Amino acid sequence: MPSYAGPTTPNRSGEVTGTLWLLAYLALAMVLIVLDHRGGWLDKAREQANVLVQPLWMVAGWPGQIVDKVQADAGTLSQLTAENARLRNEALVNNARLARLQAVSAENQRLRELMGAAERGGLDVQLAAILDIDLDPTRQRLVVDAGSGDGVSVGQSVIDAGGLMGQVIETTPMHATVLLLTDASHAIPVTVARNGIRLVAYGTGQSDRLELPSIPMSSDIKVGDTVVSSGLGGRFPAGFLVGTIASLQPDDSRAFLLGELRPAAQLDRGRNVLLLRDVPVPPPDAATAPDGDMAAGNPAGEAGSDAAPPDRTDGPDARGDGSQEDRAAAAPAPTEPRR
Repeated sequence: MPSYAGPTTPNRSGEVTGTLWLLAYLALAMVLIVLDHRGGWLDKAREQANVLVQPLWMVAGWPGQIVDKVQADAGTLSQLTAENARLRNEALVNNARLARLQAVSAENQRLRELMGAAERGGLDVQLAAILDIDLDPTRQRLVVDAGSGDGVSVGQSVIDAGGLMGQVIETTPMHATVLLLTDASHAIPVTVARNGIRLVAYGTGQSDRLELPSIPMSSDIKVGDTVVSSGLGGRFPAGFLVGTIASLQPDDSRAFLLGELRPAAQLDRGRNVLLLRDVPVPPPDAATAPDGDMAAGNPAGEAGSDAAPPDRTDGPDARGDGSQEDRAAAAPAPTEPRR
Protein backbone atom coordinates (compact mmCIF):
# COMPACT_ATOMS: atom_id res chain seq x y z
CA MET A 1 0.00 0.00 0.00
CA PRO A 2 1.44 3.36 -1.00
CA SER A 3 2.08 5.82 1.65
CA TYR A 4 -0.06 9.00 1.84
CA ALA A 5 1.84 11.90 0.33
CA GLY A 6 -0.45 14.65 1.60
CA PRO A 7 -2.30 17.38 -0.37
CA THR A 8 -0.76 18.73 -3.60
CA THR A 9 0.47 22.33 -3.60
CA PRO A 10 -1.17 24.40 -6.43
CA ASN A 11 1.08 26.18 -8.98
CA ARG A 12 0.49 29.88 -8.36
CA SER A 13 3.11 31.19 -10.78
CA GLY A 14 0.49 31.67 -13.55
CA GLU A 15 -1.84 33.66 -11.32
CA VAL A 16 1.00 35.96 -10.25
CA THR A 17 1.96 36.56 -13.87
CA GLY A 18 -1.67 37.42 -14.80
CA THR A 19 -1.95 39.82 -11.90
CA LEU A 20 1.25 41.56 -12.93
CA TRP A 21 -0.01 41.96 -16.53
CA LEU A 22 -3.29 43.38 -15.21
CA LEU A 23 -1.45 45.91 -13.08
CA ALA A 24 0.70 46.81 -16.08
CA TYR A 25 -2.38 47.36 -18.27
CA LEU A 26 -4.01 49.50 -15.60
CA ALA A 27 -0.89 51.60 -15.26
CA LEU A 28 -0.70 52.00 -19.05
CA ALA A 29 -4.38 52.96 -19.18
CA MET A 30 -3.82 55.58 -16.46
CA VAL A 31 -0.86 56.98 -18.34
CA LEU A 32 -2.83 57.14 -21.62
CA ILE A 33 -5.76 58.83 -19.87
CA VAL A 34 -3.48 61.45 -18.38
CA LEU A 35 -1.67 62.02 -21.67
CA ASP A 36 -4.97 62.21 -23.63
CA HIS A 37 -6.38 64.63 -21.11
CA ARG A 38 -3.33 66.85 -21.31
CA GLY A 39 -2.25 66.59 -24.97
CA GLY A 40 -5.23 65.11 -26.89
CA TRP A 41 -3.12 62.36 -28.44
CA LEU A 42 -5.96 59.86 -28.64
CA ASP A 43 -8.13 62.26 -30.68
CA LYS A 44 -5.42 62.46 -33.28
CA ALA A 45 -5.13 58.70 -33.25
CA ARG A 46 -8.87 58.36 -33.72
CA GLU A 47 -8.80 60.73 -36.68
CA GLN A 48 -6.06 58.73 -38.34
CA ALA A 49 -7.93 55.53 -37.65
CA ASN A 50 -11.12 56.96 -39.16
CA VAL A 51 -9.19 57.89 -42.32
CA LEU A 52 -7.91 54.36 -42.60
CA VAL A 53 -11.31 52.75 -41.91
CA GLN A 54 -13.33 55.09 -44.22
CA PRO A 55 -12.85 52.93 -47.39
CA LEU A 56 -14.08 49.92 -45.48
CA TRP A 57 -17.23 51.78 -44.46
CA MET A 58 -17.84 52.80 -48.07
CA VAL A 59 -17.46 49.23 -49.33
CA ALA A 60 -19.75 48.01 -46.56
CA GLY A 61 -22.42 50.52 -47.59
CA TRP A 62 -22.44 49.60 -51.32
CA PRO A 63 -25.03 46.79 -51.14
CA GLY A 64 -27.58 49.04 -49.42
CA GLN A 65 -26.92 51.87 -51.88
CA ILE A 66 -27.33 49.54 -54.85
CA VAL A 67 -30.66 48.26 -53.53
CA ASP A 68 -31.91 51.80 -52.93
CA LYS A 69 -30.84 52.93 -56.40
CA VAL A 70 -32.51 49.97 -58.12
CA GLN A 71 -35.75 50.68 -56.29
CA ALA A 72 -35.58 54.39 -57.11
CA ASP A 73 -34.81 53.68 -60.80
CA ALA A 74 -37.70 51.21 -61.05
CA GLY A 75 -40.12 53.75 -59.56
CA THR A 76 -38.80 56.53 -61.82
CA LEU A 77 -39.07 54.34 -64.94
CA SER A 78 -42.67 53.44 -64.22
CA GLN A 79 -43.52 57.09 -63.55
CA LEU A 80 -41.80 58.20 -66.72
CA THR A 81 -43.58 55.52 -68.75
CA ALA A 82 -46.98 56.57 -67.43
CA GLU A 83 -46.14 60.24 -67.94
CA ASN A 84 -44.95 59.57 -71.49
CA ALA A 85 -48.16 57.71 -72.35
CA ARG A 86 -50.26 60.54 -70.90
CA LEU A 87 -48.34 63.21 -72.78
CA ARG A 88 -48.58 61.22 -76.02
CA ASN A 89 -52.35 60.97 -75.68
CA GLU A 90 -52.59 64.67 -74.89
CA ALA A 91 -50.46 65.47 -77.95
CA LEU A 92 -52.74 63.41 -80.21
CA VAL A 93 -55.84 65.11 -78.81
CA ASN A 94 -54.24 68.54 -79.16
CA ASN A 95 -53.22 67.80 -82.76
CA ALA A 96 -56.77 66.75 -83.58
CA ARG A 97 -58.13 69.92 -81.97
CA LEU A 98 -55.57 72.02 -83.83
CA ALA A 99 -56.51 70.45 -87.16
CA ARG A 100 -60.17 71.08 -86.41
CA LEU A 101 -59.47 74.70 -85.49
CA GLN A 102 -57.45 75.20 -88.66
CA ALA A 103 -60.31 73.78 -90.74
CA VAL A 104 -62.81 76.01 -88.97
CA SER A 105 -60.52 79.02 -89.42
CA ALA A 106 -60.14 78.32 -93.14
CA GLU A 107 -63.89 77.91 -93.52
CA ASN A 108 -64.47 81.12 -91.60
CA GLN A 109 -62.06 82.91 -93.91
CA ARG A 110 -63.91 81.61 -96.97
CA LEU A 111 -67.22 82.77 -95.51
CA ARG A 112 -65.74 86.20 -94.85
CA GLU A 113 -64.56 86.35 -98.47
CA LEU A 114 -68.00 85.31 -99.71
CA MET A 115 -69.85 87.89 -97.67
CA GLY A 116 -67.19 90.49 -98.42
CA ALA A 117 -67.63 89.96 -102.15
CA ALA A 118 -71.39 90.33 -101.79
CA GLU A 119 -71.05 93.52 -99.73
CA ARG A 120 -68.50 95.10 -102.07
CA GLY A 121 -70.72 94.47 -105.07
CA GLY A 122 -73.91 95.52 -103.30
CA LEU A 123 -75.54 92.24 -104.34
CA ASP A 124 -78.67 90.64 -103.01
CA VAL A 125 -77.46 87.12 -102.37
CA GLN A 126 -78.46 84.02 -100.49
CA LEU A 127 -75.87 81.89 -98.71
CA ALA A 128 -76.26 78.15 -99.26
CA ALA A 129 -74.20 75.21 -98.06
CA ILE A 130 -72.91 72.59 -100.48
CA LEU A 131 -74.39 69.17 -99.74
CA ASP A 132 -72.93 67.12 -102.58
CA ILE A 133 -70.51 67.59 -105.44
CA ASP A 134 -70.06 65.67 -108.67
CA LEU A 135 -66.85 66.46 -110.58
CA ASP A 136 -67.04 63.59 -113.03
CA PRO A 137 -65.70 64.63 -116.46
CA THR A 138 -69.17 64.14 -117.91
CA ARG A 139 -71.06 65.75 -115.01
CA GLN A 140 -70.00 68.89 -113.18
CA ARG A 141 -72.73 69.44 -110.58
CA LEU A 142 -73.32 70.79 -107.10
CA VAL A 143 -76.24 70.13 -104.77
CA VAL A 144 -76.90 72.99 -102.34
CA ASP A 145 -78.98 73.16 -99.20
CA ALA A 146 -81.57 75.59 -100.57
CA GLY A 147 -84.56 74.89 -102.78
CA SER A 148 -87.72 76.36 -104.17
CA GLY A 149 -89.05 76.64 -100.64
CA ASP A 150 -86.25 79.15 -99.97
CA GLY A 151 -86.94 81.17 -103.11
CA VAL A 152 -84.39 79.45 -105.36
CA SER A 153 -85.45 79.22 -109.01
CA VAL A 154 -84.11 77.50 -112.11
CA GLY A 155 -81.63 79.67 -113.99
CA GLN A 156 -80.43 81.51 -110.90
CA SER A 157 -76.73 82.39 -111.06
CA VAL A 158 -74.32 81.00 -108.50
CA ILE A 159 -71.08 82.73 -107.46
CA ASP A 160 -68.37 82.51 -104.84
CA ALA A 161 -65.75 84.96 -103.62
CA GLY A 162 -63.68 84.40 -106.77
CA GLY A 163 -66.29 84.74 -109.47
CA LEU A 164 -69.05 83.00 -111.39
CA MET A 165 -69.59 79.30 -110.67
CA GLY A 166 -72.63 78.28 -112.68
CA GLN A 167 -76.43 78.29 -112.66
CA VAL A 168 -79.29 76.42 -111.04
CA ILE A 169 -80.79 73.83 -113.40
CA GLU A 170 -83.14 71.96 -111.08
CA THR A 171 -84.87 72.66 -107.78
CA THR A 172 -86.79 70.74 -105.15
CA PRO A 173 -88.50 72.22 -102.11
CA MET A 174 -85.35 71.58 -100.04
CA HIS A 175 -82.42 71.41 -102.48
CA ALA A 176 -81.16 72.77 -105.79
CA THR A 177 -78.80 71.37 -108.42
CA VAL A 178 -76.17 73.71 -109.85
CA LEU A 179 -74.61 73.21 -113.28
CA LEU A 180 -70.98 74.36 -113.11
CA LEU A 181 -69.28 76.40 -115.83
CA THR A 182 -66.85 73.56 -116.42
CA ASP A 183 -69.55 71.04 -117.36
CA ALA A 184 -68.87 69.69 -120.86
CA SER A 185 -72.37 70.71 -122.00
CA HIS A 186 -72.15 74.29 -120.70
CA ALA A 187 -71.25 77.48 -122.53
CA ILE A 188 -71.31 81.10 -121.44
CA PRO A 189 -70.89 84.35 -123.43
CA VAL A 190 -67.91 86.28 -122.10
CA THR A 191 -65.95 89.39 -122.90
CA VAL A 192 -62.33 90.35 -122.40
CA ALA A 193 -62.27 93.03 -119.70
CA ARG A 194 -59.30 94.86 -121.27
CA ASN A 195 -60.77 95.54 -124.69
CA GLY A 196 -64.35 94.21 -124.74
CA ILE A 197 -63.81 91.43 -127.30
CA ARG A 198 -66.71 88.99 -127.10
CA LEU A 199 -66.07 85.24 -126.92
CA VAL A 200 -67.80 82.06 -125.79
CA ALA A 201 -66.30 79.94 -123.00
CA TYR A 202 -67.11 76.23 -123.07
CA GLY A 203 -66.80 73.71 -120.29
CA THR A 204 -64.27 70.92 -120.69
CA GLY A 205 -65.28 68.54 -117.90
CA GLN A 206 -62.21 69.62 -115.89
CA SER A 207 -62.71 71.71 -112.78
CA ASP A 208 -59.67 73.91 -113.49
CA ARG A 209 -60.11 74.61 -117.20
CA LEU A 210 -62.47 76.29 -119.66
CA GLU A 211 -62.04 76.52 -123.39
CA LEU A 212 -62.14 79.53 -125.71
CA PRO A 213 -62.32 78.15 -129.27
CA SER A 214 -62.24 79.97 -132.61
CA ILE A 215 -60.45 83.14 -131.54
CA PRO A 216 -59.43 85.17 -134.63
CA MET A 217 -55.69 85.43 -135.13
CA SER A 218 -56.00 89.22 -135.38
CA SER A 219 -57.77 89.56 -132.01
CA ASP A 220 -56.02 91.62 -129.37
CA ILE A 221 -56.05 88.88 -126.74
CA LYS A 222 -53.12 88.08 -124.50
CA VAL A 223 -52.27 85.50 -121.89
CA GLY A 224 -53.26 86.90 -118.50
CA ASP A 225 -56.28 88.83 -119.76
CA THR A 226 -59.27 88.81 -117.43
CA VAL A 227 -62.52 87.46 -118.84
CA VAL A 228 -65.92 88.46 -117.45
CA SER A 229 -69.50 87.54 -118.28
CA SER A 230 -70.90 89.63 -121.11
CA GLY A 231 -74.56 89.40 -120.14
CA LEU A 232 -75.63 88.33 -123.65
CA GLY A 233 -78.59 85.99 -123.57
CA GLY A 234 -79.83 87.36 -120.28
CA ARG A 235 -78.97 84.22 -118.34
CA PHE A 236 -75.89 85.43 -116.51
CA PRO A 237 -75.51 89.01 -115.28
CA ALA A 238 -72.80 91.05 -116.94
CA GLY A 239 -69.51 91.92 -115.32
CA PHE A 240 -68.94 88.84 -113.14
CA LEU A 241 -65.42 87.44 -113.25
CA VAL A 242 -65.23 84.16 -115.15
CA GLY A 243 -61.52 83.50 -115.34
CA THR A 244 -58.09 84.38 -116.67
CA ILE A 245 -56.61 83.35 -120.00
CA ALA A 246 -53.87 80.84 -119.24
CA SER A 247 -52.66 79.96 -122.75
CA LEU A 248 -53.23 80.66 -126.44
CA GLN A 249 -52.26 78.36 -129.26
CA PRO A 250 -53.30 77.77 -132.88
CA ASP A 251 -56.02 75.20 -133.44
CA ASP A 252 -55.78 72.30 -135.87
CA SER A 253 -56.84 74.46 -138.84
CA ARG A 254 -54.17 77.08 -138.06
CA ALA A 255 -56.81 79.69 -138.86
CA PHE A 256 -57.90 80.47 -135.30
CA LEU A 257 -56.51 80.47 -131.81
CA LEU A 258 -57.58 78.08 -129.10
CA GLY A 259 -57.53 79.63 -125.64
CA GLU A 260 -57.43 77.99 -122.24
CA LEU A 261 -59.28 79.80 -119.48
CA ARG A 262 -58.54 79.24 -115.80
CA PRO A 263 -61.77 79.67 -113.79
CA ALA A 264 -61.77 82.42 -111.19
CA ALA A 265 -64.19 80.58 -108.90
CA GLN A 266 -62.95 77.76 -106.68
CA LEU A 267 -65.11 75.10 -108.24
CA ASP A 268 -63.48 72.16 -106.47
CA ARG A 269 -63.31 73.51 -102.91
CA GLY A 270 -65.30 75.41 -100.33
CA ARG A 271 -68.48 74.49 -98.47
CA ASN A 272 -70.73 77.44 -99.28
CA VAL A 273 -71.89 79.36 -102.35
CA LEU A 274 -73.88 82.51 -103.01
CA LEU A 275 -77.10 82.51 -105.03
CA LEU A 276 -77.85 85.77 -106.79
CA ARG A 277 -81.40 86.94 -106.12
CA ASP A 278 -81.53 90.43 -107.55
CA VAL A 279 -80.95 89.52 -111.22
CA PRO A 280 -84.12 88.80 -113.24
CA VAL A 281 -83.82 85.41 -114.89
CA PRO A 282 -86.01 84.35 -117.83
CA PRO A 283 -87.66 80.94 -117.55
CA PRO A 284 -85.60 78.19 -119.17
CA ASP A 285 -88.53 76.71 -121.03
CA ALA A 286 -89.31 79.93 -122.95
CA ALA A 287 -88.83 78.57 -126.44
CA THR A 288 -89.42 81.99 -127.94
CA ALA A 289 -86.59 83.60 -126.02
CA PRO A 290 -83.97 84.69 -128.56
CA ASP A 291 -81.03 83.87 -126.32
CA GLY A 292 -82.32 80.71 -124.71
CA ASP A 293 -79.65 78.26 -125.79
CA MET A 294 -76.64 80.21 -124.67
CA ALA A 295 -78.38 81.43 -121.54
CA ALA A 296 -79.17 77.94 -120.39
CA GLY A 297 -75.65 76.80 -121.10
CA ASN A 298 -77.09 74.12 -123.45
CA PRO A 299 -77.60 71.45 -120.80
CA ALA A 300 -80.28 69.84 -122.94
CA GLY A 301 -77.80 67.92 -125.04
CA GLU A 302 -77.03 65.85 -121.99
CA ALA A 303 -80.68 65.34 -121.16
CA GLY A 304 -81.58 63.95 -124.55
CA SER A 305 -83.23 67.06 -126.02
CA ASP A 306 -83.49 67.62 -129.76
CA ALA A 307 -81.54 70.85 -129.43
CA ALA A 308 -78.03 70.47 -130.84
CA PRO A 309 -74.98 71.63 -128.87
CA PRO A 310 -73.13 74.74 -129.99
CA ASP A 311 -70.88 74.25 -132.99
CA ARG A 312 -67.37 74.90 -131.74
CA THR A 313 -65.81 74.75 -135.19
CA ASP A 314 -67.57 77.81 -136.51
CA GLY A 315 -65.35 80.85 -136.40
CA PRO A 316 -66.44 84.45 -136.27
CA ASP A 317 -67.38 86.36 -139.34
CA ALA A 318 -65.00 88.42 -141.44
CA ARG A 319 -65.30 91.35 -139.07
CA GLY A 320 -63.83 89.30 -136.18
CA ASP A 321 -66.29 90.84 -133.73
CA GLY A 322 -67.24 87.60 -132.04
CA SER A 323 -70.56 86.96 -133.85
CA GLN A 324 -70.26 83.31 -132.85
CA GLU A 325 -71.87 84.05 -129.51
CA ASP A 326 -74.62 86.01 -131.32
CA ARG A 327 -75.47 82.94 -133.36
CA ALA A 328 -75.28 80.75 -130.26
CA ALA A 329 -77.55 83.12 -128.36
CA ALA A 330 -80.11 83.06 -131.17
CA ALA A 331 -80.47 79.25 -131.07
CA PRO A 332 -83.74 77.80 -129.69
CA ALA A 333 -83.85 77.27 -125.95
CA PRO A 334 -83.52 73.64 -124.81
CA THR A 335 -85.93 71.90 -122.56
CA GLU A 336 -85.18 71.57 -118.87
CA PRO A 337 -82.57 68.84 -118.22
CA ARG A 338 -83.55 65.73 -116.35
CA ARG A 339 -81.61 64.20 -113.45
